[in-house]
Amino acid sequence: MPRRITRLRSPALTVTLLAAVLALGGCDDGSGSGSGEASGADKGMSVVAPGKPGEPARTLSAEEAAEAAGDDTPNSADFRYARMMIEHHEQALVLTALVPGRASSPSVERLARRISASQKPEIGAMEGWLKNNGGDDREETHDHSAMPGMATDAQIGRLRAAQGKAFDRLFLELMITHHQGAVTMATEALADGNNVLVEEMANDVVAQQTVEIDRMRGLMA
Repeated sequence: MPRRITRLRSPALTVTLLAAVLALGGCDDGSGSGSGEASGADKGMSVVAPGKPGEPARTLSAEEAAEAAGDDTPNSADFRYARMMIEHHEQALVLTALVPGRASSPSVERLARRISASQKPEIGAMEGWLKNNGGDDREETHDHSAMPGMATDAQIGRLRAAQGKAFDRLFLELMITHHQGAVTMATEALADGNNVLVEEMANDVVAQQTVEIDRMRGLMA
């Protein structure tokens, strides 16, 4: 199973940090006076937060934990990921739309239907996220060649002209490369982005498309 990448601001960790901070904030001096003043020991309490993949855990003060748990303001990497992944997914739909009437393998046809069925709602989710965060201006365009895994117009032309087993193989080759590019983009968003919802969407791309890459490689064997 693919490993789920989790950053400091993941939803589960956010809840953990908030709970720890609230617990620290609710400590009193043990005198029963109900004054709510924290003792020196309480003020020095800390929270251990797991690091990024491959990095050690960090010990945070109560103030640092509160800040880490509460700030998931989208940054430029979040907006870039959403805009580019919409275009990336849209090309995947172009590729899968060529399958009916050209593919010879029922397995390839089923795979194309699954890809289409999953990526259409993902496009909708990313468009909704952009709209809700004031970043739904689609005037910003991207050079397709700069996005990893994107098929060229010439490759799509060859796929459109292919039939039968030749189509199956070329479709799988292009879609494996396309999925690998999506995983690369999602991994970059997990490293550079800041928003929890974008993190969740990127993690879903990594998990689902890694499984599909393995399935497509099996179909080519």
